[in-house]
Amino acid sequence: MDRMGKRVFYEDRNFQGRSLKCSMDCPELSSHLSRCNSIQVESGAWVLYERPNFMGCQYILTRGEYPDYQRWMGDSIRSCRMVRNASHLENLFFEHSNFRGRQYLLERGEYRRFSDWNAMHPTVGSIRRVQEL
Repeated sequence: MDRMGKRVFYEDRNFQGRSLKCSMDCPELSSHLSRCNSIQVESGAWVLYERPNFMGCQYILTRGEYPDYQRWMGDSIRSCRMVRNASHLENLFFEHSNFRGRQYLLERGEYRRFSDWNAMHPTVGSIRRVQEL
């Protein structure tokens, strides 16, 4: 696997419109694109955030094509960072059952309340252990 990771963001669905190809963490996408409706992840695993500076709801994407923002269950991507060390990760929490809803990637550690993992409320409907990314 490429250690740097690569992905391409597109303003429109089905990989159309203006695009941004990058391989680094990006704390503010809106300075490059007005919106993000499709993504191609060429390598690496990425955490996408709905707010700038790696805040808000998280969406985890691995290698593959996401032609429509609904494929990653989000509608607003404002920043992203690469998952650098999968060995420090424990679980991928989902707000609803069957791995749906808001996602939260948790690193090893203690979480005494839901706000510690940036959740808006304490609902956890399903949990998936992080496999080797």
